[in-house]
Amino acid sequence: MIAATIGRTFLKVFNEKAEKNYSAKEFFEKEYFECFYNHPKYMQWINNSEFDQISKRKLHHREEERKNALQKFHSKIGERRIFDMSTVIGFPASDNKGFAVTSGQVTDIEIEVDENEAYLSWIGSGLSIGTGKHSILFENEDILFDTYQGWKVYRNLLNDKTLDKLKGNQINSWNGLWLSYFYSKRFRENFDVSTLTNVDFFTEKPIGIELNKIKWSELLFNISRKFPNSTFVGYVHAVGDTNQTVGFIPFQFEKASSIIKYYKKLFGENAYLNDSQKYERLFGKNSLSKACEHGSIGLQALEPKDLRKYMGNDANLKLVKPKQDKDEEKNRKALQKDYENIITYRTYKTWLTAMITKNKEENLNYSMEIAEILYEYKVSARVEKKLIDEGLLKAKSKKYFMSELANLIGVIPKEQTQKIKDFRDKVYLMNEEEFGYLLVLIKFDYAFVERERS
Repeated sequence: MIAATIGRTFLKVFNEKAEKNYSAKEFFEKEYFECFYNHPKYMQWINNSEFDQISKRKLHHREEERKNALQKFHSKIGERRIFDMSTVIGFPASDNKGFAVTSGQVTDIEIEVDENEAYLSWIGSGLSIGTGKHSILFENEDILFDTYQGWKVYRNLLNDKTLDKLKGNQINSWNGLWLSYFYSKRFRENFDVSTLTNVDFFTEKPIGIELNKIKWSELLFNISRKFPNSTFVGYVHAVGDTNQTVGFIPFQFEKASSIIKYYKKLFGENAYLNDSQKYERLFGKNSLSKACEHGSIGLQALEPKDLRKYMGNDANLKLVKPKQDKDEEKNRKALQKDYENIITYRTYKTWLTAMITKNKEENLNYSMEIAEILYEYKVSARVEKKLIDEGLLKAKSKKYFMSELANLIGVIPKEQTQKIKDFRDKVYLMNEEEFGYLLVLIKFDYAFVERERS
């Protein structure tokens, strides 16, 4: 009954902020039903509920039928005391033969439910934050109330005649998009449909206009701007034809904040502001349910997409400056591709730096300094090319890498010897996992130096 718990927490803060004293039933009738269901387009689909049944019979366009459905819903809960998935969110299907639904959540344990809990479960379910197939419920008063503030925005969009093709029943997706935007640096008080279009709320398809699905990493970064030093436990789940529970997962917003901090320090405030929409989506290589296998949503779960293919093998990012072409369109595409490569490089470097430093105060640019030394002495012919390209940068183990560093110390100029020795000491103290991160970071920085100096 986590949805009811969330509903109870929200109703308390709503009554405080709105200076009301609504019961769960009163809130459901005056706020929830009026916003979610008392319109031709619904905001939420609950299988086999009274509202779903009139929709299937094409009667939901009539206000009278919607009001009748509400009264039947009240009756099922209050007088008939029917508590199943059509009246209580998260409950199993009824075993009544009149309902053509099945459920894998049936139990013979008697569960005490009162009508208050039933209404609260609906209220809580309407606050689920969608991130694709799965949604999150946070029992945080600010997050819940800020999510609620987006309900009427979604309702106004559904009622907008210029958006008649906008699909309904996407409240979870809407909550994710809204909350991420509401907490982002792009949020503006006086937004309109064009504003939301520009921040990727919608996709137009032949069958209509659909809400996009926010990626969980983008949501994580934007919530972290509101709560930069916090960890909240979220209930990760999916509700639909088949209900699925992932579990209660700690979301470490302070780790996302540390990623932002490193990005600013490494590349500057302007790059952070300009790149955020790009890099936020690159972080988190897995779906939310897969990311939860780490036990928490933190730095490890934020590992960027496709980074692993550069670890433990000879592959490297291609960071070659595009050549000028007479064709302007080719130039534009080449520059766009180059920008995307640079964003990928910055994303990888930021995550690797965060994983290696573990928030310790130290020089964040030492990998770049080492990459510059390696490049400088390779091109000056003071160091054999194969010692760098086929030795250090292709090392398969820390032991081999240390051996190659020792060879390098013997041939580079004395003024750089101490830096390499200090670097060797740093590597020596690393475990194998940290070394793997460091080596690929050196490879990326080396590729960037080659790009800038070639």
